[in-house]
Amino acid sequence: MALTRDAVVTTALELVDAEGLDAVTMRTLARRAGVTASTLYWHIRDKDELREALADRIMAPALAKLSSLETTAGEREWLFAASVVLRDALRAHRDGARIVAEARDSFARSEFSDAAMTALVARGVALANARIRVLAAERFTVGYVLEEQAPVPSRAGPDLSELERRIPTVIRAIREYFAAGHTPDDVFTDTLRSVVGLGEG
Repeated sequence: MALTRDAVVTTALELVDAEGLDAVTMRTLARRAGVTASTLYWHIRDKDELREALADRIMAPALAKLSSLETTAGEREWLFAASVVLRDALRAHRDGARIVAEARDSFARSEFSDAAMTALVARGVALANARIRVLAAERFTVGYVLEEQAPVPSRAGPDLSELERRIPTVIRAIREYFAAGHTPDDVFTDTLRSVVGLGEG
């Protein structure tokens, strides 16, 4: 069967999920696809184009799910739900947020932004304000997932007693938050509510 661009992107995403973005080179991708590098270049010119194609693939499910939010009336509630959809799409793949953050020319990423702005304008938000609000929510979400997907340090962190001495208010706030039954996912949704203007979680 002839190699296609879609198959190349699928193979690349499998490699990302297995070994991380840093392991993906045109040479390793060609080897995994069972073709020569010159054959690969017929479909993907370079790593920048590959990253954009990966970002498009990662963003596609998020873009597709926006239509299911049409019945969400309020602009704040809509933007909140869209950001949750975006986070789910980024977290579905290893280094998903990094790939999307670095793929500035991804059409799917831009189409997601366009659809979000259109939805806010349809709900009465001025275009200039809609753009700023969408940028804030998107960049918060991508940045949040970047931290979630960052490599775990190999060395041990500071001793708890040192943390309690140096940042006592932070430690107390963390303990109170999780003692109330909150989960790590709640941290995202509660902070997102603040970003989109839905108040405290």
